[in-house]
Amino acid sequence: MKKVHMKKPDIKGTFHKIKNLKKEDIKAHWKESKARRQRILEERRNSRFAKKMQPVYRFMNRFSLVFHFLLACILNFFIEGISRHSLIQAWLYMIETPKVFLFNAYLIFATLMIVYLVRRRVFARILISVFWLILGITNGYMLMKRVTPFNAQDLKVLSDAISLTGNYFGKMELIMLIIGIIAVVIWVISMWRRGGQYTGKMHRVAALCGLIVSLLGYVVLTDVAIDKRVISNYFGNIAFAYEDYGFPYCFTASVFNTGISEPAGYSKETMEAINKDGALNVSETSLSDENKPNILFVQLESYFDPTEVEWLQFSEDPIPNLRKLYSEYSSGYFKVPSVGAGTANTEFEVLTGMSMRFFGPGEYPYKTYAKTKIIESAASSLEKLGYGAEALHNNTGNFYSRAQVYNHMGFDHYTSKEFMNVLQTTPKGWATDDILVPHILESMDTTKQQDFVMTISVQGHGDYPTEKVLDDPEIIVSGVEDEGKRNAWEYYVNEVHEMDKFAGQLIEALEKRGEPTVVVFYGDHLPTMGLEAKDMKSKYLYNTNYVIWDNIGLEKKDGNYAAYQIMAEVFDRLDIHTGTFFNYHQQRKDTKNYLADLELLQYDVLYGNQYVYENTGKPITEGHMVMGVKDTSISDIVEQLDGTYSLYGENFTKYSKIYINDEKQTSSFLNNTRIDLKEAELQDGDVVYVAQVGSSNTIFRTSKKYEYKDGALKELPTDPNDPETGRNAFVGKDAGEQ
Repeated sequence: MKKVHMKKPDIKGTFHKIKNLKKEDIKAHWKESKARRQRILEERRNSRFAKKMQPVYRFMNRFSLVFHFLLACILNFFIEGISRHSLIQAWLYMIETPKVFLFNAYLIFATLMIVYLVRRRVFARILISVFWLILGITNGYMLMKRVTPFNAQDLKVLSDAISLTGNYFGKMELIMLIIGIIAVVIWVISMWRRGGQYTGKMHRVAALCGLIVSLLGYVVLTDVAIDKRVISNYFGNIAFAYEDYGFPYCFTASVFNTGISEPAGYSKETMEAINKDGALNVSETSLSDENKPNILFVQLESYFDPTEVEWLQFSEDPIPNLRKLYSEYSSGYFKVPSVGAGTANTEFEVLTGMSMRFFGPGEYPYKTYAKTKIIESAASSLEKLGYGAEALHNNTGNFYSRAQVYNHMGFDHYTSKEFMNVLQTTPKGWATDDILVPHILESMDTTKQQDFVMTISVQGHGDYPTEKVLDDPEIIVSGVEDEGKRNAWEYYVNEVHEMDKFAGQLIEALEKRGEPTVVVFYGDHLPTMGLEAKDMKSKYLYNTNYVIWDNIGLEKKDGNYAAYQIMAEVFDRLDIHTGTFFNYHQQRKDTKNYLADLELLQYDVLYGNQYVYENTGKPITEGHMVMGVKDTSISDIVEQLDGTYSLYGENFTKYSKIYINDEKQTSSFLNNTRIDLKEAELQDGDVVYVAQVGSSNTIFRTSKKYEYKDGALKELPTDPNDPETGRNAFVGKDAGEQ
């Protein structure tokens, strides 16, 4: 066998040539490369194959619009096949709803009109096709992980998603994803060089007019399709909407259809009629300060009563604590705005009393309106009656922009994961909920008066592994034949069991505390388990469960409520009447035009002229929130034999970072009282402090500042106007998109 000889690369010679390169050499090289490229293109144009294909090219150019529409139909078919995880389902969708299919194909066709603006038409077609296919693949893959399809609002939480890739993707999946992305990028770049150019006369003005006409035609066609009920601009169920109306249209609608459009009949007179005699602006209660109860809302991630699934069986009741509460206290179904995802939207409805049905499809107000604007909430409403307002979440503070949103809602404090020493996590890496109990009690200790506490849990978060990860589960699940699905259900049910233990621990701690208290436990949405309405006892996918515990003798009164109604209901039972939207629900629930007037009210407050506030002023004008409830402090510094430093203090977490002269240092968290500095060199006069740092280098809160001198730290006087002192004000330096 002939040996293959590999020529040894002349690395030394190559570096020598690069070192001695002259400007003239570089110019000559590029000139030669350009000439070589032109020769290659000329040879291709004059090749025998090219000459045979000339008539074909002329035919395709002459009827390129027809071929573009065929390409659009092919792309749409594969996008739907990927989204539905079945080419057969895509075929059925195409033949059963041809008008919808062709409508979506036309949208893709309109984007392909960009091709006529450039000479590299082959490359442009490939780029546009890859763009649509990537969107379709993203949607298909996300639907494997959750029930909610891919929409434009997901792009606004992209930084959140990137930080959580380890929770959703296995290592092999991430490797394959990276390899796939790199391969596509390389191929697209290669087609830039190999795709050739259009050699005919360019008509860019006509092409631009054609593109504009096509896009305007899509707008007109959309209005006609909505009018003829071929499609809809209201997505009561976003997952079903994507199936019924197609991915291209639904995704595009989520890009451009955000906020709340002005409802018919909106006017000052209409709003005065809705807010008759200022009825929505009242803030009153018959309760004395001594009798006002603490009000706690606990949102349990992906929670519902697992026994609601018709065919699922368990070795024992997975929720004994909550089951006992269901039997003794007010409970029922809890209607939420989404399935499998959308935690922040359920939370938004509960806190504001506003309905998500009036916003754009798939919108997250936490990422649009509430992220940048002040908004009325239960926190601001109860503060009018003397309540303190606290928020907690055992996930990162920037997740869904909560640090900014809670500040805009009027909360006093927000304790996020950055202020917790999380010792236990689920097999999927989420913090367990038991960590929340002591932090809830600490939050209630921040004020002498009664408190409103909003707690968002995370333990039940998906996705749920199909492989066996629990060696000795407390709850054995049966009724599922497929082993992978059974493993996923067993994992989920055991996490629910742990969440139930957390609920029991919290009630026990509150009973020992002895203060009058009301607690509402509820689930934010069903888990991503592929459930269908027929699987549920309620025959409805948007029902979770709630229960209202109290130690003040409230009457047991079961009922079913929407997420945007529950706060008003609890307030009403306590004879608390405050907050524009909560007053509205108390006064108008089950009356004529209830939802229509709610839409008008939401539009007026968020996007309209705020007529409802005209006589009383806005209920909240600025935020005042502080991150965390405990100060971090440094009590001592010790120089080790190897020249490194150990800082001792209180309330450190793994998110505590040491700053020297406002520069973040490389440090190692050991425990809540010690952090080691590995690379820093301290000199007399250096200023040292600790900061709690979130994602995107957001500084949430800082300690007092200390001056280093003669091997010790001396506390510096606090400047009340220093924006870096997070003890007195909300700090959001370098806050990123998360």
